[in-house]
Amino acid sequence: MSSTSPHASPLIDGFEVVIGFETHTQLTTQSKIFSRASTAFGAEANTQACAVDLALPGTLPVMNRAAVERAIEFGLAVGGEISERSIFARKNYFYPDLPKGYQISQFEIPVVVGGEVEFFLGETKKSVRLVRAHLEEDAGKSLHEDFVNQSGIDLNRAGTPLLEIVTEPDMRSSLEAVAYAKALHKIVTWIGICDGNMQEGSFRCDANVSVRRPGEPLGTRREIKNLNSFKFMQQAIDYEVRWQIEQILDGHKIIQATVLFNPDTGETKSMRTKEDAAEYRYFPDPDLPPLVVDRAWVSEVKSRMGELPRDKAQRFVRDFGIPEDDASILTQSQDTAHYFEQAVALGAQAKLTSNWMMGELSRRLNAAHLDFQACPLSAPTLAGMIVRIMDTTLSNHAAKTLLESLWADESARQSDPQTAQALVDQWIDRLGLKSMNDTSALEAIIDQVIAANPDNIAQIKAGKDKAFNALVGQVMKASKGKANPQVVNDLMQAKLAAL
Repeated sequence: MSSTSPHASPLIDGFEVVIGFETHTQLTTQSKIFSRASTAFGAEANTQACAVDLALPGTLPVMNRAAVERAIEFGLAVGGEISERSIFARKNYFYPDLPKGYQISQFEIPVVVGGEVEFFLGETKKSVRLVRAHLEEDAGKSLHEDFVNQSGIDLNRAGTPLLEIVTEPDMRSSLEAVAYAKALHKIVTWIGICDGNMQEGSFRCDANVSVRRPGEPLGTRREIKNLNSFKFMQQAIDYEVRWQIEQILDGHKIIQATVLFNPDTGETKSMRTKEDAAEYRYFPDPDLPPLVVDRAWVSEVKSRMGELPRDKAQRFVRDFGIPEDDASILTQSQDTAHYFEQAVALGAQAKLTSNWMMGELSRRLNAAHLDFQACPLSAPTLAGMIVRIMDTTLSNHAAKTLLESLWADESARQSDPQTAQALVDQWIDRLGLKSMNDTSALEAIIDQVIAANPDNIAQIKAGKDKAFNALVGQVMKASKGKANPQVVNDLMQAKLAAL
């Protein structure tokens, strides 16, 4: 595996792309960050906004302890520093869906400082540094579709707890940015602080994009707001990069702005010039005391956290000898990792298990919009199939035929190892898939193939490996795919050596 500096980058028309991310993760608390109103999604408009959310006179915010604990969990997961004392501030700007006229957020001192997110881009290990993660409240939502010449306001989301995660400008392509976003999504869903539902707005990404000539200072950035799918994320960044380069080549200056991506047109469009921090007129919120997190609280939260995805991935590499990129994929979710460990614990060879999970099983699950939690093939059933590949009862080719039948068999979902193995063996017998391991029968087929192909024999003696593979292929065909390929290889080599 190779590891690169975060600043190594490809060039586009002589320009370097620079990307930083701000991600709003909605925390999985039952109530809002400063009130007891529910955070449940999908309720009728304005039925989950209480007096505190509406900022009615005489109301005061009260900090939600569960939100702070989720921020601590995130800081521990990314190796950040948990601030012992952090401050809430008022971020002032006018929006119709923000009743107070300001948002309660953290500015100078956030609850989490630093940290990093590691991931693989292909086989290359990457790392993105985090600047901070701070707690804040969400705003409400403006509604336009159901109204003519006016807008509606739904304040159900106002006050929902968010953890805003801010990176350094370490990413250098849309592919790298999407890989980072997926890795971050994996972390927050793995530790359970966010449900990760992008369609419902639980995980919203803002991409700060700029371009520059190599060696020059950072260019002027434009912020693409509220990217709610990985597909649109890549499309939006690619369009924005191309647009900025064309503007510069045409002699125009880039103006700092906030833009939105339209998936129907595939274009970004400016919605407003970008505000700077000074324009928000931050000042400490007089209604909220400093947030104090002592070391005992951090230790208590850490003791309750399970194995983190990067630690589990490292253990998979160390204990099972699989490649790092395999381990990274197998720890995409708790369910995927558990499925893999369960199959290996039942005797399935780790690399074979990884290959089948990342290959045939993932292909079928993706097509059916399923994950490993809902896999029609239980881990014990997959283990039973792999055990038969390992003991040469099944060839890999025959195993694909077997998988087709098992996938459609409801019994393949059951999790009892003995019953699962019996089911696999029954299907092998029913389909006649058992490998031909009778040496004398195979030798007879090989003798016939050698006798019928003198040209191939001459080519093999001349050092042409393709001719050998052609002979093996003919033996497999003659055995109707039931011969064990490794046994055929060994026998064929012995026969040819004796000629």
